[in-house]
Amino acid sequence: MELDGRVVLVTGGTRGVGAGITRAFLRAGAHVAVCARRPPDTPVQAAGRTAAFHPVDLREPTAVQELLSTLAERYGRLDVLVNNAGGTPYRLLGESDAERHARVVELNLTAPLTVTLAAHPLLRAARGTVVMIGSVSGTRPSPGTAAYGAAKAGLENLARSMAVEWAPEIRVNTLVLGMVETEMSHLHYGDEAGIAAVGRTVPLGRLAAPDEIGEAAVFLASGRAAYVSGASLLVHGGGERPAFLDAANVNGTTTAPTADKES
Repeated sequence: MELDGRVVLVTGGTRGVGAGITRAFLRAGAHVAVCARRPPDTPVQAAGRTAAFHPVDLREPTAVQELLSTLAERYGRLDVLVNNAGGTPYRLLGESDAERHARVVELNLTAPLTVTLAAHPLLRAARGTVVMIGSVSGTRPSPGTAAYGAAKAGLENLARSMAVEWAPEIRVNTLVLGMVETEMSHLHYGDEAGIAAVGRTVPLGRLAAPDEIGEAAVFLASGRAAYVSGASLLVHGGGERPAFLDAANVNGTTTAPTADKES
């Protein structure tokens, strides 16, 4: 298998997009460790393989270092780090103080930096790769999730800087995600009809599946992407139909308003 014997760490790899990424790496033959604050209801499995779960709060540097030490003792190496953990509640800027917004930045930008720095020695020894999970929220205005969008923009820039500083031993890239259908989608988009309506705003006509994000992550971690570093790969189904086309009723077609992404 493509990543047979490789060791992969997926942060936040127990549900949603993270679980899809974990399953893809398991199918590719990798040994996969996942971490989150709470264990999953059921272990993440694929192709007869099971991911190893490690409880950790990624905002605690000491806990992160202990996690990497545990992986080094168990596997002796780390080939791939996928910084997936993150998220945000819907909160307009004026509805909260700077401290709460800063917590969102801490989870979505500072925590990935903390994990990647802790993993650096292992990744360098393995000539490994880092995959950051970004968002279209970091490439456009993100009302209601402004701190999240700012953090994801910073994460993409951080990845490019890492790619330059750590070359040629470590490749670093970003997957820039659009909307993904997960077990939490109904909290953002309503019932199945609402999810379908939101999907129709995407040029490909639907939301992404978590495992499709996983396949893109496997590509960036594999030898097929050996000359790809410092790149941002858009995985958003074609993006968003420009609003002015609907305002002008171009070609006689209209679509529903677009919604923000949940990773």
